[in-house]
Amino acid sequence: MRVFLIVMDGVGIGELPDAYRYGDQGSNTLGNTVKTVGSINIPNLLSLGLGELVEELPKTSNVVGAYGKMIEKSVGKDTLIGHWEMMGIITTEDFPTYPNGFPQEVISRFEKEIGRKVLGNKPASGTEIIKELGELHIKTGYPIVYTSADSVFQIAAHEEVIPVEELYRICQVARRILTGRHRVARVIARPFLGEPGNFYRTERRKDFSLPPPEETILNVLCNNGVRTIGLGKIEDIFSGQGLVESNHTHNNEETMSAIIEIEKEREDDLLAFANLSDFDTVYAHRNNPKGLAEAIERFDIMLGDVIKNLREDDLLIVCSDHGNDPTTPSTDHSREYTPLLVKGLNNPPKSLGVRETFADIGVSLLEFFDIKNQKFPGRSFLNELR
Repeated sequence: MRVFLIVMDGVGIGELPDAYRYGDQGSNTLGNTVKTVGSINIPNLLSLGLGELVEELPKTSNVVGAYGKMIEKSVGKDTLIGHWEMMGIITTEDFPTYPNGFPQEVISRFEKEIGRKVLGNKPASGTEIIKELGELHIKTGYPIVYTSADSVFQIAAHEEVIPVEELYRICQVARRILTGRHRVARVIARPFLGEPGNFYRTERRKDFSLPPPEETILNVLCNNGVRTIGLGKIEDIFSGQGLVESNHTHNNEETMSAIIEIEKEREDDLLAFANLSDFDTVYAHRNNPKGLAEAIERFDIMLGDVIKNLREDDLLIVCSDHGNDPTTPSTDHSREYTPLLVKGLNNPPKSLGVRETFADIGVSLLEFFDIKNQKFPGRSFLNELR
């Protein structure tokens, strides 16, 4: 028995009822992207029912999956929060954010422990702040610290000025400092290369997340003999906890190729849990709807191979963790419904309705592997597939 759980990072499908609390009224990552670019060619996602959830997409007569949309029950709209909720942790308190930059008590201690001053210390777009401060960083050797609307402490450094392993080390210093009331969700290494006027971020980004505050469904699965495999930044999101294997693939294509390889070669009971981060980091955060649409089209082609290779007792779940509408002025995440597309158990085409929490995914995994555990929130959708 095998499950392939694929998270389309940042691909939301319309504002949640509480979006106004986050300033996200009108956000609809996929719908607004399609309206902006005119059309999108995604036959495999449509066959799983995505067109039934998004008004701007065409309907198809050959739906073969079950489809619904999910509400995020946790507060916030961060990658960490969304993935944790899928695996049974509902976050009830916001992680701290820093619209005016980090307080001096944090920065002074960080500078002392790494032996360098820092540049920046303000909210910024990652690509814009290296344009602004990259040249000064090269001259001084000082790392660039910045944040966003999310709970993140990001450190950018040119790989020829601060080698990547050293950047990871100073991120670990920040992670150790940022606890208590300053417990940011993620410290993120943002290495870059290039020359002034032509800086570009590299694929050696690494997230140093808070560990989950309690046991997740991943822990329960691997304790019951299921081989849990994290692909992409899943290892970072869960701080390696509850995972038997990890493959820190660097982009969507690598991640999908790894899924297809597992699907073709592995026979054991397993969960392959993949995050496709390019949608969010490469395109949506940079307000690039055309690039986002093209990335979804490329994903759809490889998804066709995954569908083709499914066995009768396999389960495929495609979903998302939050929105990130590239057509709005904001470059940050947005509070949106997320899609839930499911194929397996010979299910007929069917609506799964509106799910009250992402945690429905985790308890469905437990039921799929016949693991009895009543402590987690959520409502399984497996019976609805039959």
